[in-house]
Amino acid sequence: MPANPLRNIPSVNELLESPPLKRLVDRISRNTLVATIGKALDEMRQEVQTAASERTIPHLADLAERIARRVLETQGATLRPLVNASGVLLDPRLGEAPLAEDAIDELAAVARDYTNLELDLASGQRSRRDPALESLLRELTGAEAALAVNHHAGAAMLTLAALAGPQAKVREVVVARSQSIETDSYRLPEAIAASGAVLREVGTTNKTSVDDYARAIGPQTAALLAVHVSNFAVVGSASNASLEELVALGRRHNVPMIHDLGAGTLVDLAALGIKTEAIARRSLQAGADLVLLAGDKLLGGPQCGIVAGQRNLIDALERHPLGRALQAGKLTSAALAATLRLYRDLEKARLAIPILHLLTTSAENLKNRAERLAPQIAAAAVVREAEVVADVTYIEGYAVPDRQLPTWCIAVRPATGSVERLARALRMGMPSVIGRQESDQLRLDLRSVLPRQDLQLVAAIESLEVGEGY
Repeated sequence: MPANPLRNIPSVNELLESPPLKRLVDRISRNTLVATIGKALDEMRQEVQTAASERTIPHLADLAERIARRVLETQGATLRPLVNASGVLLDPRLGEAPLAEDAIDELAAVARDYTNLELDLASGQRSRRDPALESLLRELTGAEAALAVNHHAGAAMLTLAALAGPQAKVREVVVARSQSIETDSYRLPEAIAASGAVLREVGTTNKTSVDDYARAIGPQTAALLAVHVSNFAVVGSASNASLEELVALGRRHNVPMIHDLGAGTLVDLAALGIKTEAIARRSLQAGADLVLLAGDKLLGGPQCGIVAGQRNLIDALERHPLGRALQAGKLTSAALAATLRLYRDLEKARLAIPILHLLTTSAENLKNRAERLAPQIAAAAVVREAEVVADVTYIEGYAVPDRQLPTWCIAVRPATGSVERLARALRMGMPSVIGRQESDQLRLDLRSVLPRQDLQLVAAIESLEVGEGY
């Protein structure tokens, strides 16, 4: 008589004691785990009983991992903190830059109570603009006025809509063809069209002169737009009109000059060794009428977009209907203000703002940490070899020469199975770990790992057991 395959299905208790599910007990209630396990086992029994031919029951470890994935996908938190060992410091998939502790404290303080987000405490009247936040932005940029909205793309959309949208008498925005970019699913031509403005491209892919802009200016010209490009490079025979040339051209024709800095910075970070970024204060000093930059990239603040420049233009942005739709909320405003205050002391900012700390950590420091961690990782059951290797990485993951950084990695080879299976197990673990796959290695790049996460990185690998699906 053939053996009953139902007898090979593990029990709920056996699965609860398996490593993939045992690690979830502290994060997710036991009742939730039991219910999910029970449902999975019922489905398996149903499949066995209705199968036309004999069905193979998965091994305990494989079944446990499958159920753990289901639990995390359906019951776990929507967002999970993770250890970024990819080496990419600014990855939009990973939420851009982590916040400084001062910003986190400020978030907590305003989140639990009412705030004066739109209340002028002196007059008791409603005010759409946060005067304290604007004061900080003016202080750091030298601008007449400034505001923050909910995203860098939102800042561009609002600026274009307010100055060249359907309600404007003139609609054309003149942009160099070489700067008509796409980044992180944001395409400038589509953004211009969506704002209601009209794109007027000038120049060629590799060369654009100030004369190209001058020939494009006419009765319908609303603005000149220059975009700082950081996710690609044109080398060889290439040139663009300078910001100073465009400012002078705009002044002659009474056309505002907008400078989109992309990631950008508010202050000169050359003293910290960061020399390639566009600087808001410098652009405004050169005569740009408005500058735009992201708050959640090299600035190290929350997700937001910043616009600074002439007061009459900022007022026009604030009055536009999109100004209300894109307005930054109290949590964004609080975290941004706390981050900006750190920039009053550049050395304090370097130590306190995680992205600046990671950018300026010496290669020697990274090598020392890698040499300390590699033996601990090599001792894990799932690891065959952990080697310390020198490497390079890029700030935003794009292989642009002037955004390359030296780094040190721990190159891990799994004891069994593929590198892809090991990488997936670490992504699904507690905590999640994101590495960089290269051939038969999983490289754990310390350039993007905060020092306080070193032990978490080791613990995540030690928690895996051979046979857990890889």
